[in-house]
Amino acid sequence: MARVFVSCPLPGDAVERLASEHDVVVGEEHVGIRGDAFARGAAAFEGLVALLTDRVDVALLAAMPRLRVVANVAVGVDNVDLGACRARGVAVTNTPGVLTEATADLAFGLLVAAARRIAEGDRLVRAGRFRGWTPSYLLGARVHGATLGIVGLGRIGQAMARRARGFGMKVLYAERRPLPAELGRALGATHTSLDDLFARADFVSLHCPLTADTRHLVDAGRLARMKPGAVLVNTARGGCVDEEALADALEHGPVAAAGLDVFEDEPRVHPRLLARDDVVLAPHIGSADRPTREAMARIAADNALAVLAGRPPLTPVT
Repeated sequence: MARVFVSCPLPGDAVERLASEHDVVVGEEHVGIRGDAFARGAAAFEGLVALLTDRVDVALLAAMPRLRVVANVAVGVDNVDLGACRARGVAVTNTPGVLTEATADLAFGLLVAAARRIAEGDRLVRAGRFRGWTPSYLLGARVHGATLGIVGLGRIGQAMARRARGFGMKVLYAERRPLPAELGRALGATHTSLDDLFARADFVSLHCPLTADTRHLVDAGRLARMKPGAVLVNTARGGCVDEEALADALEHGPVAAAGLDVFEDEPRVHPRLLARDDVVLAPHIGSADRPTREAMARIAADNALAVLAGRPPLTPVT
Protein backbone atom coordinates (compact mmCIF):
# COMPACT_ATOMS: atom_id res chain seq x y z
CA MET A 1 0.00 0.00 0.00
CA ALA A 2 1.36 3.40 -1.05
CA ARG A 3 0.55 6.88 0.19
CA VAL A 4 -1.14 9.10 -2.38
CA PHE A 5 -1.91 12.80 -2.23
CA VAL A 6 -4.97 14.04 -4.13
CA SER A 7 -4.90 17.81 -4.54
CA CYS A 8 -8.58 18.33 -3.66
CA PRO A 9 -11.91 16.46 -3.61
CA LEU A 10 -12.77 15.16 -7.08
CA PRO A 11 -16.16 14.49 -8.69
CA GLY A 12 -17.29 10.91 -9.04
CA ASP A 13 -15.64 7.86 -7.49
CA ALA A 14 -11.98 8.57 -8.29
CA VAL A 15 -10.87 9.09 -4.70
CA GLU A 16 -12.73 5.97 -3.57
CA ARG A 17 -11.01 3.95 -6.30
CA LEU A 18 -7.63 5.07 -5.04
CA ALA A 19 -8.54 4.60 -1.39
CA SER A 20 -9.60 1.00 -2.02
CA GLU A 21 -5.94 0.13 -2.64
CA HIS A 22 -3.85 2.88 -1.07
CA ASP A 23 -3.60 5.33 1.81
CA VAL A 24 -5.05 8.54 0.38
CA VAL A 25 -4.76 12.08 1.71
CA VAL A 26 -7.04 14.67 0.10
CA GLY A 27 -6.11 18.35 0.13
CA GLU A 28 -8.36 21.39 0.21
CA GLU A 29 -9.84 23.15 -2.80
CA HIS A 30 -7.79 26.20 -3.85
CA VAL A 31 -4.95 25.01 -1.59
CA GLY A 32 -3.80 21.57 -2.78
CA ILE A 33 -0.03 21.08 -2.57
CA ARG A 34 0.33 24.45 -0.85
CA GLY A 35 -1.45 23.21 2.27
CA ASP A 36 -0.40 21.65 5.56
CA ALA A 37 -1.83 18.23 4.67
CA PHE A 38 0.63 17.97 1.82
CA ALA A 39 3.59 19.43 3.70
CA ARG A 40 3.19 16.97 6.58
CA GLY A 41 3.29 13.91 4.32
CA ALA A 42 5.30 15.04 1.29
CA ALA A 43 8.32 12.84 2.03
CA ALA A 44 6.16 9.70 2.09
CA PHE A 45 3.85 10.27 -0.89
CA GLU A 46 4.47 7.94 -3.83
CA GLY A 47 1.58 9.19 -5.92
CA LEU A 48 0.32 12.71 -6.67
CA VAL A 49 -3.01 13.41 -8.34
CA ALA A 50 -2.43 17.00 -9.38
CA LEU A 51 -4.48 19.83 -10.81
CA LEU A 52 -3.39 22.33 -13.44
CA THR A 53 -3.08 24.83 -10.57
CA ASP A 54 -0.41 22.69 -8.87
CA ARG A 55 3.13 23.61 -9.90
CA VAL A 56 5.17 20.40 -9.97
CA ASP A 57 8.71 21.73 -10.21
CA VAL A 58 12.22 20.80 -9.04
CA ALA A 59 11.58 22.10 -5.53
CA LEU A 60 8.41 20.05 -5.14
CA LEU A 61 10.09 16.92 -6.48
CA ALA A 62 12.95 17.38 -4.03
CA ALA A 63 10.39 17.37 -1.21
CA MET A 64 8.90 14.09 -2.52
CA PRO A 65 11.81 11.61 -2.75
CA ARG A 66 9.48 8.61 -3.01
CA LEU A 67 7.25 10.03 -5.76
CA ARG A 68 6.57 7.62 -8.63
CA VAL A 69 3.70 9.19 -10.55
CA VAL A 70 2.11 12.58 -11.20
CA ALA A 71 -1.41 12.01 -12.51
CA ASN A 72 -2.54 15.40 -13.85
CA VAL A 73 -6.30 15.97 -13.98
CA ALA A 74 -5.98 17.88 -17.27
CA VAL A 75 -4.83 17.42 -20.84
CA GLY A 76 -2.23 20.16 -20.65
CA VAL A 77 0.82 19.55 -18.49
CA ASP A 78 2.40 23.01 -18.57
CA ASN A 79 2.22 22.99 -14.77
CA VAL A 80 4.65 20.06 -14.62
CA ASP A 81 8.41 20.19 -15.16
CA LEU A 82 8.55 17.19 -17.47
CA GLY A 83 12.32 17.17 -17.73
CA ALA A 84 12.76 17.10 -13.97
CA CYS A 85 10.22 14.29 -13.65
CA ARG A 86 11.94 12.31 -16.39
CA ALA A 87 15.31 12.73 -14.70
CA ARG A 88 13.89 11.33 -11.46
CA GLY A 89 12.03 8.48 -13.15
CA VAL A 90 8.63 9.93 -12.21
CA ALA A 91 5.83 9.05 -14.62
CA VAL A 92 3.56 11.90 -15.73
CA THR A 93 0.08 11.25 -17.11
CA ASN A 94 -2.81 13.36 -18.37
CA THR A 95 -6.47 12.96 -19.32
CA PRO A 96 -6.81 13.26 -23.10
CA GLY A 97 -9.89 12.49 -25.17
CA VAL A 98 -12.64 12.69 -22.57
CA LEU A 99 -12.89 16.48 -22.44
CA THR A 100 -12.85 17.09 -26.20
CA GLU A 101 -16.55 17.62 -26.82
CA ALA A 102 -17.26 19.54 -23.61
CA THR A 103 -14.45 22.01 -24.30
CA ALA A 104 -15.50 22.49 -27.91
CA ASP A 105 -19.09 23.13 -26.74
CA LEU A 106 -17.87 25.86 -24.40
CA ALA A 107 -15.56 27.39 -27.02
CA PHE A 108 -18.34 27.64 -29.56
CA GLY A 109 -20.66 29.01 -26.90
CA LEU A 110 -18.15 31.76 -26.12
CA LEU A 111 -17.82 32.49 -29.83
CA VAL A 112 -21.58 32.98 -30.25
CA ALA A 113 -21.93 34.88 -26.97
CA ALA A 114 -19.14 37.30 -27.88
CA ALA A 115 -20.33 37.78 -31.46
CA ARG A 116 -23.97 38.34 -30.57
CA ARG A 117 -23.31 40.29 -27.35
CA ILE A 118 -25.37 37.87 -25.27
CA ALA A 119 -23.62 38.45 -21.92
CA GLU A 120 -23.76 42.21 -22.44
CA GLY A 121 -27.48 41.98 -23.15
CA ASP A 122 -28.04 39.86 -20.07
CA ARG A 123 -26.40 42.51 -17.90
CA LEU A 124 -28.50 45.27 -19.46
CA VAL A 125 -31.76 43.39 -18.87
CA ARG A 126 -30.89 42.58 -15.26
CA ALA A 127 -29.94 46.20 -14.62
CA GLY A 128 -33.34 47.38 -15.90
CA ARG A 129 -31.74 49.20 -18.84
CA PHE A 130 -33.63 47.39 -21.62
CA ARG A 131 -36.10 49.96 -22.96
CA GLY A 132 -37.53 47.88 -25.79
CA TRP A 133 -36.63 46.64 -29.24
CA THR A 134 -35.14 48.97 -31.84
CA PRO A 135 -33.52 48.11 -35.20
CA SER A 136 -30.03 49.17 -34.12
CA TYR A 137 -29.97 47.83 -30.56
CA LEU A 138 -26.93 45.65 -29.62
CA LEU A 139 -25.92 44.89 -33.18
CA GLY A 140 -23.32 42.15 -33.25
CA ALA A 141 -21.35 40.07 -35.72
CA ARG A 142 -22.80 37.37 -37.97
CA VAL A 143 -21.65 33.84 -37.15
CA HIS A 144 -23.28 31.82 -39.92
CA GLY A 145 -21.16 31.81 -43.06
CA ALA A 146 -18.22 33.60 -41.41
CA THR A 147 -14.61 32.40 -41.47
CA LEU A 148 -13.28 30.61 -38.38
CA GLY A 149 -9.55 30.32 -37.83
CA ILE A 150 -8.52 27.48 -35.51
CA VAL A 151 -5.06 27.57 -33.97
CA GLY A 152 -4.18 23.93 -33.21
CA LEU A 153 -6.27 21.26 -34.93
CA GLY A 154 -5.92 18.45 -32.43
CA ARG A 155 -8.89 16.67 -30.88
CA ILE A 156 -10.57 19.83 -29.55
CA GLY A 157 -9.73 21.90 -32.61
CA GLN A 158 -11.26 19.24 -34.84
CA ALA A 159 -14.39 19.15 -32.68
CA MET A 160 -14.60 22.92 -33.06
CA ALA A 161 -14.33 22.56 -36.85
CA ARG A 162 -17.23 20.08 -36.86
CA ARG A 163 -19.39 22.55 -34.97
CA ALA A 164 -18.41 25.33 -37.37
CA ARG A 165 -19.61 23.26 -40.33
CA GLY A 166 -23.08 23.21 -38.79
CA PHE A 167 -23.05 27.00 -38.97
CA GLY A 168 -21.91 27.03 -42.58
CA MET A 169 -18.57 28.56 -41.61
CA LYS A 170 -15.40 28.46 -43.65
CA VAL A 171 -12.62 26.92 -41.56
CA LEU A 172 -8.93 27.77 -41.70
CA TYR A 173 -6.42 26.11 -39.41
CA ALA A 174 -2.80 26.64 -38.43
CA GLU A 175 -0.80 23.58 -37.43
CA ARG A 176 2.85 22.68 -37.85
CA ARG A 177 1.92 19.88 -40.22
CA PRO A 178 -1.21 19.76 -42.36
CA LEU A 179 -3.75 17.07 -41.57
CA PRO A 180 -4.06 14.15 -43.97
CA ALA A 181 -5.95 15.45 -47.00
CA GLU A 182 -8.93 13.16 -46.42
CA LEU A 183 -9.42 14.37 -42.84
CA GLY A 184 -9.03 17.99 -43.90
CA ARG A 185 -11.74 17.53 -46.52
CA ALA A 186 -14.04 15.79 -44.02
CA LEU A 187 -13.70 18.73 -41.64
CA GLY A 188 -13.90 21.29 -44.41
CA ALA A 189 -10.70 22.80 -43.03
CA THR A 190 -7.95 24.50 -45.03
CA HIS A 191 -4.37 24.64 -43.76
CA THR A 192 -2.65 28.03 -43.74
CA SER A 193 0.07 29.92 -41.92
CA LEU A 194 -0.56 31.45 -38.52
CA ASP A 195 -0.19 35.02 -39.74
CA ASP A 196 -2.47 34.40 -42.72
CA LEU A 197 -5.08 32.87 -40.42
CA PHE A 198 -5.12 35.96 -38.19
CA ALA A 199 -5.44 38.20 -41.25
CA ARG A 200 -8.31 36.28 -42.91
CA ALA A 201 -10.48 34.94 -40.09
CA ASP A 202 -13.57 36.64 -38.68
CA PHE A 203 -13.18 34.50 -35.55
CA VAL A 204 -9.96 33.03 -34.14
CA SER A 205 -10.22 30.19 -31.61
CA LEU A 206 -7.16 28.90 -29.74
CA HIS A 207 -6.74 25.17 -29.14
CA CYS A 208 -2.98 24.82 -28.69
CA PRO A 209 -0.94 23.77 -25.65
CA LEU A 210 1.03 26.35 -23.67
CA THR A 211 4.72 25.95 -24.48
CA ALA A 212 7.69 28.26 -24.84
CA ASP A 213 6.71 28.63 -28.51
CA THR A 214 3.04 29.45 -27.87
CA ARG A 215 3.42 31.80 -24.89
CA HIS A 216 2.02 35.15 -26.08
CA LEU A 217 1.38 33.62 -29.49
CA VAL A 218 -1.42 36.18 -29.67
CA ASP A 219 0.63 39.34 -29.31
CA ALA A 220 0.22 42.93 -30.44
CA GLY A 221 1.49 42.11 -33.92
CA ARG A 222 -0.96 39.28 -34.57
CA LEU A 223 -3.85 41.19 -33.04
CA ALA A 224 -3.08 44.11 -35.36
CA ARG A 225 -3.35 41.74 -38.34
CA MET A 226 -6.93 40.77 -37.47
CA LYS A 227 -9.85 42.01 -39.53
CA PRO A 228 -11.85 44.96 -38.21
CA GLY A 229 -14.64 43.50 -36.09
CA ALA A 230 -12.90 40.15 -35.53
CA VAL A 231 -13.47 38.07 -32.39
CA LEU A 232 -10.89 36.11 -30.36
CA VAL A 233 -11.83 33.00 -28.35
CA ASN A 234 -9.45 31.31 -25.90
CA THR A 235 -10.22 28.04 -24.13
CA ALA A 236 -6.61 26.78 -24.31
CA ARG A 237 -4.28 28.44 -21.78
CA GLY A 238 -4.25 32.05 -20.66
CA GLY A 239 -0.54 32.44 -21.31
CA CYS A 240 -1.11 32.02 -25.05
CA VAL A 241 -2.51 35.58 -25.13
CA ASP A 242 -0.78 38.83 -24.22
CA GLU A 243 -3.69 40.25 -22.24
CA GLU A 244 -2.38 43.82 -22.20
CA ALA A 245 -2.10 43.71 -25.98
CA LEU A 246 -5.61 42.26 -26.24
CA ALA A 247 -7.02 45.06 -24.10
CA ASP A 248 -5.33 47.58 -26.42
CA ALA A 249 -6.72 45.86 -29.52
CA LEU A 250 -10.23 45.89 -28.05
CA GLU A 251 -9.97 49.54 -27.07
CA HIS A 252 -8.43 50.84 -30.28
CA GLY A 253 -9.28 48.11 -32.80
CA PRO A 254 -9.31 46.04 -34.84
CA VAL A 255 -10.69 43.42 -32.41
CA ALA A 256 -14.40 43.81 -31.65
CA ALA A 257 -14.87 41.22 -28.90
CA ALA A 258 -13.35 38.28 -27.06
CA GLY A 259 -14.58 35.17 -25.29
CA LEU A 260 -12.14 33.95 -22.63
CA ASP A 261 -12.28 30.88 -20.41
CA VAL A 262 -8.63 31.03 -19.32
CA PHE A 263 -6.38 33.81 -18.06
CA GLU A 264 -2.70 34.56 -17.89
CA ASP A 265 -2.56 34.87 -14.11
CA GLU A 266 -5.52 32.79 -12.91
CA PRO A 267 -7.62 33.36 -10.92
CA ARG A 268 -6.73 37.03 -11.44
CA VAL A 269 -8.24 38.56 -14.57
CA HIS A 270 -6.60 41.56 -16.19
CA PRO A 271 -8.51 44.60 -14.85
CA ARG A 272 -8.78 46.17 -18.31
CA LEU A 273 -10.54 43.05 -19.60
CA LEU A 274 -12.81 42.91 -16.54
CA ALA A 275 -13.95 46.43 -17.27
CA ARG A 276 -15.02 45.76 -20.86
CA ASP A 277 -18.55 44.87 -21.98
CA ASP A 278 -17.14 43.38 -25.21
CA VAL A 279 -15.37 40.56 -23.36
CA VAL A 280 -17.25 37.44 -22.27
CA LEU A 281 -15.51 35.92 -19.25
CA ALA A 282 -15.91 32.34 -18.02
CA PRO A 283 -14.16 30.86 -14.93
CA HIS A 284 -12.14 28.09 -16.66
CA ILE A 285 -15.13 25.80 -17.18
CA GLY A 286 -14.26 24.37 -20.61
CA SER A 287 -14.48 20.77 -19.41
CA ALA A 288 -17.03 21.43 -16.67
CA ASP A 289 -19.90 19.15 -17.49
CA ARG A 290 -20.32 16.49 -14.83
CA PRO A 291 -19.67 13.36 -16.94
CA THR A 292 -16.49 14.89 -18.34
CA ARG A 293 -15.03 15.96 -15.02
CA GLU A 294 -15.87 12.58 -13.49
CA ALA A 295 -14.17 10.83 -16.41
CA MET A 296 -11.07 13.03 -16.06
CA ALA A 297 -10.80 12.24 -12.36
CA ARG A 298 -11.29 8.53 -13.01
CA ILE A 299 -8.56 8.44 -15.67
CA ALA A 300 -6.14 10.23 -13.34
CA ALA A 301 -6.91 7.74 -10.56
CA ASP A 302 -6.52 4.77 -12.87
CA ASN A 303 -3.18 6.10 -14.10
CA ALA A 304 -1.94 6.40 -10.54
CA LEU A 305 -3.21 2.91 -9.68
CA ALA A 306 -1.48 1.43 -12.71
CA VAL A 307 1.92 2.98 -12.01
CA LEU A 308 1.81 2.16 -8.31
CA ALA A 309 1.00 -1.46 -9.21
CA GLY A 310 4.01 -1.64 -11.53
CA ARG A 311 1.93 -1.48 -14.73
CA PRO A 312 2.28 0.97 -17.62
CA PRO A 313 0.09 4.09 -17.28
CA LEU A 314 -2.99 4.41 -19.43
CA THR A 315 -2.21 7.86 -20.84
CA PRO A 316 1.49 8.60 -20.34
CA VAL A 317 3.11 11.95 -21.09
CA THR A 318 6.57 10.87 -19.90
